Amino acid sequence: MSIILYEVKKRFKIHCGIQILAGANKEALAAAHSAGADFIRAEGFVFAHVADEGIINSDAGELLRFRKQIGAENILIFTDIKKKHSSHSITSDINITDTAKAAKFFLSDGVIITGSSTGTEPSLEEIISVKQNVDIPLIAGSGITRENVKTYFEYCDALIIGSYFKKEGKWQNSIDPVRVKNFIKAIK
Repeated sequence: MSIILYEVKKRFKIHCGIQILAGANKEALAAAHSAGADFIRAEGFVFAHVADEGIINSDAGELLRFRKQIGAENILIFTDIKKKHSSHSITSDINITDTAKAAKFFLSDGVIITGSSTGTEPSLEEIISVKQNVDIPLIAGSGITRENVKTYFEYCDALIIGSYFKKEGKWQNSIDPVRVKNFIKAIK
């Protein structure tokens, strides 16, 4: 993962980051650090949840101490809150705005709000609530399409686009250059 990320960063000279699934946040941080990357996407940073791969415990303190220990303080940590493909029944008494406040308290560099699954758009109501109540960069992390990009861009500081760029908008398909080109035209 580090080698691939290093090569991407070297070739394209852009801000690059990494996420390693199933809560492998320390591993992602180590890979980003060794590759000279700029950020990681961390799941489970604050508040445990039950994901499709099992229980993901929160790790903010552990991850921040590890970042300091390896000298990677320059790597940003963007954190999923109320993450897709997960049950949040154990934190159902904590709304997304309070979760974002906790992420900010634990020094998250930004929060990612997703829909319930890959390709599902996040709740605009939740995004607006977090934007109005928590001073932290906000990223929409799923379900962004050519049709809704302007709406989400109005409220978010950044957008993660994945599935929409694939053939038929399905994550498992290969990239569709026409969809990418039309998306770029729409945002310009």
